[in-house]
Amino acid sequence: MLTITGAVLEEVGRPRPFSTSRPLTVSELTLDPPGPDEILVRIEAAGICHSDLSVADGNRVRPTPMLLGHEAAGIVEGLGDNVDDLHIGDRVVLTFLPLCGECDGCRSHGRLPCERGAEANGAGALMGGGRRLRRNGTPVHHHLGVSGFSTHAVVHRSSAVRVAPDVPAEVAALLGCAVLTGGGAVINAGRPEPGETVMVVGLGGVGLAAVLVALAERHPVIAVDALESKLAVARELGAQQVLTPAQLAESGQRAPVVIEAAGHPRAFETAFAATAPGGTTVTVGLPAPSARSEISPLAVTTEARRIVGSYLGSSVPARDIPRYADLWRNGNLPVERLISGRVGFDDLNAAMDALADGRALRQILVPSPSTRRDPA
Repeated sequence: MLTITGAVLEEVGRPRPFSTSRPLTVSELTLDPPGPDEILVRIEAAGICHSDLSVADGNRVRPTPMLLGHEAAGIVEGLGDNVDDLHIGDRVVLTFLPLCGECDGCRSHGRLPCERGAEANGAGALMGGGRRLRRNGTPVHHHLGVSGFSTHAVVHRSSAVRVAPDVPAEVAALLGCAVLTGGGAVINAGRPEPGETVMVVGLGGVGLAAVLVALAERHPVIAVDALESKLAVARELGAQQVLTPAQLAESGQRAPVVIEAAGHPRAFETAFAATAPGGTTVTVGLPAPSARSEISPLAVTTEARRIVGSYLGSSVPARDIPRYADLWRNGNLPVERLISGRVGFDDLNAAMDALADGRALRQILVPSPSTRRDPA
C-alpha cells in the first residue's frame, strides 16, 4: 500500500461559496497497488473541469466520499499483471472512460461509451472491480476511473494513453478531457467539410478547445458566449468572429456545424437556431438531468438537420490523443493558452468557485505531497 494525499469530496450539494462550505477536504489516504490490467501513476498535473464541479454541486450525483479529478497526466510508477505495453517512467494522459474493447459501445469506435466503463464510473469503482482507495480504513470512491486530484492514482490500463516526454504534463492533462471532448466534437461528431465554418457556443475549456482544433483544421470559427472576457480569449486564439448570444440572434448568422459546449438548455437552443439547413448541431455540454430545451421538430425535418450527442467528443483516446499531441508539437494547437492558473490542494475549493463564476478557463492542480491536510 502507498500513502498518498488527495482531495476528497465529502458530500454533494454543499452551498456556495465552496471556499466557505469546503466540500473538498485534503486528506491522507492509502492506495492499493495496481491489480491485473492496472497501473500506478504519479500525478504531475490535473485540470479542474466542469465535470468535477457538476459532481460537487449535485448536478451529476455520484457516491461519496469520492476522490475527485478526471483530467490528469503523470508518470507510470507501477505495472499490474498483464500490462506489457507500458514502462516505468512513461508519461501518460489519463482519460475518464475506460474501455473494455468488447461491448457494443467499444465497437462503435467512439460514437457510444463503453458499457462496462460507464457502469464502473457510475459506481465509483475501477473497471476491474472494487476500489483501491481507503481513508482511515473506509473505502473511498474513484471519480470516472481516474481520481486525479491526488499525488498518485491507480487506473485501468485503458484509462491511460502514453505520450512522448516532450509533451509537458499540463498540456498532456488537457488532451485527456478538454481537447478530446471539444476537439472530438468538431472532428468526430461534427465532421465539417474542408473550409466549412464551425460555430462554437459556450467558451469554457471544452468550447475553447473546440475553437483551437477547428482552427488547427483550417475551419473559419464563429465563437459565441455571454461573457466578453471569454470572447476576448477566442478572438486572441484566432476566431474570425465573436458574438454574444444576443448579437448572434440579431445577426441571424448560421453555420453548417455548430458545437454546443455550455451544458445549458438555452445554449442548446441557441446552437440549434444557429445551425444552417442541412447542418449539424453537436452537443457536448452536460446540463442538469432535469434540464429541458424547446426546439422545432419541423425545422429538423424541413431543413434536413442533424442533432448529434457527443460524449468525450465521440473519441477513441488511443487513436485521437496522439493526433492532438502531433498538432501541439507542430505549433498548430497551443493548448497551454487555455491555462488560466495553477493551484495547490488547499486552493481547490476556491478554484471550483472561480470555475462556477466563469472567472477561469482551465486551472491546473499541481500536486505537492507536503500540502497541509484537513481533518477527515
